[in-house]
Amino acid sequence: MRRVSMLLAGLAVGIVPVLAPAHADPAADWPTYGRDKGGQRHSPLDQINPANVARLAPAWTYHMRPASLDAAPVDAAAVAQRAAEAAGPPPGGAPGGGAFSRQRSRFAGSQSTPLIIDGVMYTTTPYGRVVALEPDTGREIWTTPIPGPGQPSLRGVEYWPGDAATPPRLFFGTRDGRLYALDARTGQPVAGFGTSGVINMRTPEIMNGLESRQYGMTSPPIVWKDLVITGSAVQEFPPRGAAGDVRAWDARTGKLLWTFHSVPRAGEPYRDTWGKDAAGKDGAEARSGTNVWGFMTVDSARGIVYMPFAAPSFDRFGGDRPGDNLFSTTLVAADAATGKPLWHYQIVHHDIWDNDLQAPPLLFDVKKRGRTIPAVAVVSKNSLVFILDRTTGKPIFPVKEQRFPASNVPGEVTSPTQPIPQVTPPLVRTSFTMADIADVTPELKSACTDWVTKNNMVSGGLYVPVGFNEVTISFPGLQGGANWGGGTLAADKGLIIVNTSELGQVTALVPSKGPLPVERGPVSGRFQLPGTKLMCQQPPWGRLSAINAQTGKIAWTVPLGVTDELPEGKRLTGRPNIGGPISTASGLTFIGASDDGRFRAFESATGRMLWEYKLPAAAHATPATYRGKDGRQYVVVTATGGSFLDSPLTSDVVMAFALPNCDGADQGAKCVPR
Repeated sequence: MRRVSMLLAGLAVGIVPVLAPAHADPAADWPTYGRDKGGQRHSPLDQINPANVARLAPAWTYHMRPASLDAAPVDAAAVAQRAAEAAGPPPGGAPGGGAFSRQRSRFAGSQSTPLIIDGVMYTTTPYGRVVALEPDTGREIWTTPIPGPGQPSLRGVEYWPGDAATPPRLFFGTRDGRLYALDARTGQPVAGFGTSGVINMRTPEIMNGLESRQYGMTSPPIVWKDLVITGSAVQEFPPRGAAGDVRAWDARTGKLLWTFHSVPRAGEPYRDTWGKDAAGKDGAEARSGTNVWGFMTVDSARGIVYMPFAAPSFDRFGGDRPGDNLFSTTLVAADAATGKPLWHYQIVHHDIWDNDLQAPPLLFDVKKRGRTIPAVAVVSKNSLVFILDRTTGKPIFPVKEQRFPASNVPGEVTSPTQPIPQVTPPLVRTSFTMADIADVTPELKSACTDWVTKNNMVSGGLYVPVGFNEVTISFPGLQGGANWGGGTLAADKGLIIVNTSELGQVTALVPSKGPLPVERGPVSGRFQLPGTKLMCQQPPWGRLSAINAQTGKIAWTVPLGVTDELPEGKRLTGRPNIGGPISTASGLTFIGASDDGRFRAFESATGRMLWEYKLPAAAHATPATYRGKDGRQYVVVTATGGSFLDSPLTSDVVMAFALPNCDGADQGAKCVPR
């Protein structure tokens, strides 16, 4: 389609277009990543429904790659840099993770969920731009280049509505640690915020005197009242580096208002959960990791922010940080106005499995024994689902501290127990034996058996430590399980719907010359037949599951995705996936995510697939749905490929889908009257 850059054209003559609200209908919009601040991702729209969804078709396509780049020669180094920034560090540094960043592609990856507010769509692009689009057509309203080496947050922007005196603003971070405020009407940086609309987030307190270390943002912040609350993306190795603290900034001025220390500073509670290493060095000192690189949610009425923290750095060995390591892999509830902690619940004690909590904590109510309990559900890479009272942090359904094996790695002291939910089972497999070897085809079974045998792999599982000088098969792997996409609350059905991957990991820890006594061995990566997209365990290799929000029990589970290279009749294996689902009041769940490049609609009540569309690239992003000014309901998704799944970077599109307009013959509910 033809791109229109009204902002750049306006600047040439000293005029910038100013957007006025086209319609004030909150039900029609998608105003934040989770649609609501509690992360339910459930829309009240119902025009697209199980009876007509099969007629859903592309309505428009927007190409994020600027036309000016099409005429220029491909700069392979620049493309690789953009793709590497979009990917972030490979999961655990595993070979193959992030390999797509080395592709000689003219495209770069995006995981952005567009926001739609008052008749305008906003999104970031992996080409250093933030854009505003017409939601009915995909036509550009304005586009703002973001200078500097760090790309805008690859998962999108956050919106602040402003007030009578202050126009609405967009907030997002960059991979190199800048926080931006743009005027949502014009796309121009806000002069009164920070320095010309920008804040340098790499402050001395955050960088711990290690200025060369990684610090930035990959996910959008969350806004509560007049506060912009930010997480961060930091390194997974080495262990010392930038702090993963959560901070809140004044939405008008950019003034720092509070900081929550994810690793307690000297004199703060829980500092003693970090211990000392063999040389007596404090395990908490300048510790990196323990950050929120995913999504926070807010109980707006109670003023509570829910912060899902990641594993510490280094995330496979903790001999230099003995103890439970609070607040790593912990859900922390804090007063949104002050950052003061209210309660915390640690999902993994002394995490050495990279079980980051990064999915948006999902807020809803549970009715139990005649009373209504405000609840929060959290799921992580371990694919265990915890449903907690969101005012106290206490489990609503039973959780048991269960014993697990100790590590045989010199210097490592694992926690003897881990919390295991007793009602909701794990959403993916948590163990492997040779009886589980994939036999989808005789050739796959033979090749996987030979690969495992040749490398003397040993079976591991949930909270089984990686062995010393032993190639261990771990389920779930570093990718999960669940990941940052999290779930949706299909409120009309009372179901939490979550997508998961069945990606195992093979790893050995071997002696190292530093900075830690161990490092990953030469055989390290996914439990996937080298050179193929085929997993070495029995399918499913990806799933979509529904959990009854009132009981915690599994309602249904289905494979998510197909393996195209397998023979006919054996392709419904499920596929690894990155991104998340959304749901609608008509009883539909929409999801891309899978690396087979499909966009799908499922019946929320049953998991029955009702519609699919083959995209130009995998949609490793969460979709959104909205009502356009023309009265039609649209579903929009970003589809570029990329991500940790190494999906081919074959596109640059944001695509919107809608039912066709009725032309002539009466087609009933299967089309939309003009």
